[in-house]
Amino acid sequence: MPETASQEIIVRAFDIIGSPLGVSSDDGQKVHDKIAPLLREGRKVSLSFDRIETIISAFLNAAIGQLYGELPEEKIRELFNVRDMAQEDLALLKRVVDNAKLYFANRKEFDQAWKEETGSENEK
Repeated sequence: MPETASQEIIVRAFDIIGSPLGVSSDDGQKVHDKIAPLLREGRKVSLSFDRIETIISAFLNAAIGQLYGELPEEKIRELFNVRDMAQEDLALLKRVVDNAKLYFANRKEFDQAWKEETGSENEK
């Protein structure tokens, strides 16, 4: 393992989004864009939710959920953790991660079902 991987990097969500509200997918994307390159490099990352008062799934989907479409689950489990998160937010994070793993394992089928349901070729 590279020497740099042993040193954990603490990334503070509050410092990235500048607000106690983790509610927008745009802000979640900012957090993702900070942590994803570090994880790809094999760095250990701890995402701190200190000073974050409100979190919704759209934020967590963008910040963390999409990692499961980019990196192997084993790598995420080995290198990434969260800290300073309220118990109810941890439960929400677990649902987001479970849904992300399910989606990315069956992406084609989910996208096709969505197209059939909405009658559109768009994903939104």
